[in-house]
Amino acid sequence: MHRQVCRLMAGAAVIALSAPAAYSQELTIFWAEWDPANYLQELVNEYEAETGVTVTVETTPWQDFQTKAFTEFNARGSAYDMIVGDSQWLGAASEGGHYVDLTEFFQKHNLGEVMAPATVKYYAEYPGNSGKYWAIPAEGDAVGWAYRKDWFEDPAEMEAFKAKYGYDLAPPTTWAQLLDIAEFFHRPDQNRYGVAIYTDNSYDGLVMGVENALFSYGAELGDPSTYQVDGILNSDKAVAALDAYRKLYGFTPPGWSKTFFVENNQAITENLAAMSMNYFAFFPALVNPATNPNAANTGFFANPAGPDGDQFAALGGQGISIVSYSENQEEAFKFLEWFIRDDVQKRWAELGGYTAHAKTLESEEFRKATPYNEAFFQTMFKVKDFWAVPEYAELLTAANQRIYPFVVGGEGTAKEVLDALANDWTETFKKYGRIK
Repeated sequence: MHRQVCRLMAGAAVIALSAPAAYSQELTIFWAEWDPANYLQELVNEYEAETGVTVTVETTPWQDFQTKAFTEFNARGSAYDMIVGDSQWLGAASEGGHYVDLTEFFQKHNLGEVMAPATVKYYAEYPGNSGKYWAIPAEGDAVGWAYRKDWFEDPAEMEAFKAKYGYDLAPPTTWAQLLDIAEFFHRPDQNRYGVAIYTDNSYDGLVMGVENALFSYGAELGDPSTYQVDGILNSDKAVAALDAYRKLYGFTPPGWSKTFFVENNQAITENLAAMSMNYFAFFPALVNPATNPNAANTGFFANPAGPDGDQFAALGGQGISIVSYSENQEEAFKFLEWFIRDDVQKRWAELGGYTAHAKTLESEEFRKATPYNEAFFQTMFKVKDFWAVPEYAELLTAANQRIYPFVVGGEGTAKEVLDALANDWTETFKKYGRIK
């Protein structure tokens, strides 16, 4: 009896001692509900097979993602060990103490060179140019373009285009060509239209769309060091860019005043438009015959250059961060060490994840793996992003309120819109003490 009690007590002690270790063998990553999250679950299943650590990718619909994440952050909850958060969250999440500082990890593993430099700047670093890092570039993404190869390569169309514009019809390399081609294919009487662009003003769709013109026209949102906006956001180059975006809207299908990634893919699958703007993350559906009857005739190109040769694209995608309230931070760091390995990043790309890993992006194998990977490779070294400050939501709301009536309704002029927005943003930065 005594020995039995002792054995029971000893067993209880073993269980008590082993419980924390068992708990640390489970990690939860929180992300939005979309295909890349499914690919990540496939990838982390391989981590479990290699290490014995169970990793679960928990998801929620995009429209609830930010709310659910920050509700948990503000409650200092430990439900999530890591999160694949939007780049715009860096300011709020780091200043709020929700993310673990990864600067030392970054330096130890030389991630500033291992990952494509632009993705480091926008997915990981905050404040800008500070050398402080809060995330590892995980899901690279940016805006690119799909186009109808069969329309472009039709001999009659090529001859007519050459006669009208004086150069060969081909995927545009400049915004001037983009505008010409959109105009050329805009034929409402044939239910054929020139282009599909982002116009949804409920979150960041419209603003991300406009950024593709603005950045490639050589304009900027403002000075990230001084938060100076006036004279930058409303520069002559920015005005020309917004005018160009408004002109593109004139060549969109009817009812195109509230559109984002779903509608822009439909523009290709439903034979509506010659060209369509979208994030690369949504292009896999366009090369799949099951979801695009025009898959064999769909091609892709990077966002074209502006009048002075500047060529940039609006950044999408996310970095992966360790949540500061996690009880498994040590295990999370081990996972990140695995995730950044060359072989793992290569595997991530093979599964369908959009790697930000420079060596993988530059490899011939990656660039030829899909019809859109070459354009993706070109783009991920030429991306720029929206403000990542904690008050980014206020800046975004003001931008939507000012830009939307002009783009879809022609209200006011581009100069008036950007002057007013520059004033709005200046007042916001003053309110938060960024401008004295």
